[in-house]
Amino acid sequence: MLRSCTIWAYKNGLPGYVRYKSSFAAALETAARLVTPKSLLNNPISLVSQEMSTLAKNIVALMGSGHPTLNRVTGYYFEAEGKKVRPMLVLLLSRALAEIPLTERNKIKVDYSDVPEDPVYSKPPQSLLFQHPARNISPLHILHGIKPLNPLTKGPEPLPEEFDKERGILPKQRRLAEIVEMIHTASLLHDDVIDYSDSRRGRASGNVAFTNKMAVLAGDFLLGRATVSISRLRNPEVVELVSNSIANLVEGEFMQLKNTAIDDDVTTISNGTQKIPPPSQKLMNTVHEYRVPVETSQLPQSIVATAFEYYLHKTYLKTAALISKSCRAAAILSGAQESVVDECYNFGKNLGICFQLVDDMLDFTVSAKELGKPAGADLQLGIATAPVLYAWKEDSSLGPLIQRNFSQPGDVERAAEAVATHDGVMKTRELAHEYRDRALANLRNALPDSDARSALEFLTNSILTRRK
Repeated sequence: MLRSCTIWAYKNGLPGYVRYKSSFAAALETAARLVTPKSLLNNPISLVSQEMSTLAKNIVALMGSGHPTLNRVTGYYFEAEGKKVRPMLVLLLSRALAEIPLTERNKIKVDYSDVPEDPVYSKPPQSLLFQHPARNISPLHILHGIKPLNPLTKGPEPLPEEFDKERGILPKQRRLAEIVEMIHTASLLHDDVIDYSDSRRGRASGNVAFTNKMAVLAGDFLLGRATVSISRLRNPEVVELVSNSIANLVEGEFMQLKNTAIDDDVTTISNGTQKIPPPSQKLMNTVHEYRVPVETSQLPQSIVATAFEYYLHKTYLKTAALISKSCRAAAILSGAQESVVDECYNFGKNLGICFQLVDDMLDFTVSAKELGKPAGADLQLGIATAPVLYAWKEDSSLGPLIQRNFSQPGDVERAAEAVATHDGVMKTRELAHEYRDRALANLRNALPDSDARSALEFLTNSILTRRK
């Protein structure tokens, strides 16, 4: 009987081998070997290693500012070795999509009427596949100001077309991966200010190193540069998808700041301590209603069910929306048929929710040093994540604590004790497994068997064993 095994995971932000003593890990390794080529067992991201190695350099070229301090702040998080899961997913998925025959990848959605004079859009769909992103559309002196352009903002030089055809990753898909990481990093800069974080990726957070104001402005600048880069992809649907993911991030943050599932008084914020100005009635600003599908049979039939559905919806917006919409965008850029595009979107959605469930679990199980950011932060910030909601299902006395956002002395300790008593972490892990399985099914429904798909499957499995 296997007592221990070695499986691939992230260690210090880089792929490596970590030893776990568990039968589950042994089973995972055995299953992984069945679907993973030998070349990938040493390094599952070797298929996109060249693209990943130049990712940060290309991003710096896209975002450079004429102000040295702004350049320093925006590049700060790119210096540290983060997980870079989002761009890696885009790149691996792009390679996997390239395995679909071109005859089955002929549905590039372009609204020709929007740009009838544009020669790029006047070409047949097949010739659009290997088009490079536009360097710029408006004159650069207008985009960047009157003074000569800072060399950093010219953008990376495009790689030869032969390179892309050999690797199976289109130029626009490679740029999409860079854009996704820019948006994610901007959200980290903002999150660390909102959450009063003092560390990120093992060192001082941006707000501590540069002040709150500079961190917020640097995040805004990154989003601005990302938006320009999105427009240069020249695909209306992709522009809409990726741009909207930025709005999703903000909506998710507001859902977290004001949890209307347990506090339906929309006239107050900050645990009811602050009244907000009433609407002037001059504008009809209606709230749109939408929900991420949830397996209600798996939820308790009580107020906890509503809270759990709200939590999963917030999780989609804050974490999974960027992943799912970037996966969908990668499929659209490949010219894939609608059924494949939908499966790629669902893969990203299920994987993103799985990723956040694991993140919420690690907040209870991993030290701050190992996590690379403050541990136990969610409870300190008054946020009830899946482990707490599972505990609430078993212990109704947690309800008042959750409703007041653990704001009274002893609330945090009481909630943490309840999570341990009622196996909140274990139940969260089981839910993460379910979303992992759905993501794997999406991959197998959408993509032909290939090394790239195997790498995606391996990466999907490894999320459950990550420690940071």
